[in-house]
Amino acid sequence: MTTTTKPTIVLVHGAFADASTWNGVIELLQAQGYTVIAPANPLRGLTSDSAYLASLINQIDGPVLLAGHSYAGAILSNVGSHTKNVVGLVYVAAFVLDEGQTLNDVGGKSKDSILGPSLIETRYPKGPGQEDGREYVMKADQVRAVFAADVPDQQVNLMAVTQRPIADLAFGEVCGPATWKTVPAWAIVATEDKAAGTDAIRSSAQQGGIKIIELEGSHVIMVSKPMEVAKVILEAAESL
Repeated sequence: MTTTTKPTIVLVHGAFADASTWNGVIELLQAQGYTVIAPANPLRGLTSDSAYLASLINQIDGPVLLAGHSYAGAILSNVGSHTKNVVGLVYVAAFVLDEGQTLNDVGGKSKDSILGPSLIETRYPKGPGQEDGREYVMKADQVRAVFAADVPDQQVNLMAVTQRPIADLAFGEVCGPATWKTVPAWAIVATEDKAAGTDAIRSSAQQGGIKIIELEGSHVIMVSKPMEVAKVILEAAESL
């Protein structure tokens, strides 16, 4: 499919992070004349986060290219049946889910990931008469080793302090009809990914029609190598 107008590029951050992880990529995309939106991902669960993103996309005029990092890959996979204007997907060190799969199904078998022992379980109130929900953040002193081994110390310290917790619902909710089966998709695999796990990301991306690009770097490859990540997103946008 070829679009006559440039797609709006929507960048979706993953767990433990916020939209600022896309800052370097945003500058490069904007320099090429693209409209870019990097919303706050609620991180409350696959179903509700997908509905939130779909509501945003459905208010954008024209085609949309979605790029998602880490957990956001599950949302990219799940959101297509709720939107009509998504024309392409770029998974950035992100989980590619098929229909019926959960994040636990895809990421739980990784031998490369060292994320599990670094997590701290916290609680949040869900409302009157409801049990508190469970959510997770990383131990601050392990953010470098797990998440951002190739990022400068000052930036890693900021990432550790500004973490956003992810609700436990995100790991167990089932993906609906897979968006990547209906639109072109690209997947960036970070070769030193100790959070999601390079092996899990690669194997999840090895599904029909998804072009895989391997880049040397940590889980937050868009922070450490924004130019290389932006190049893949631009190539995707220009091919639509």
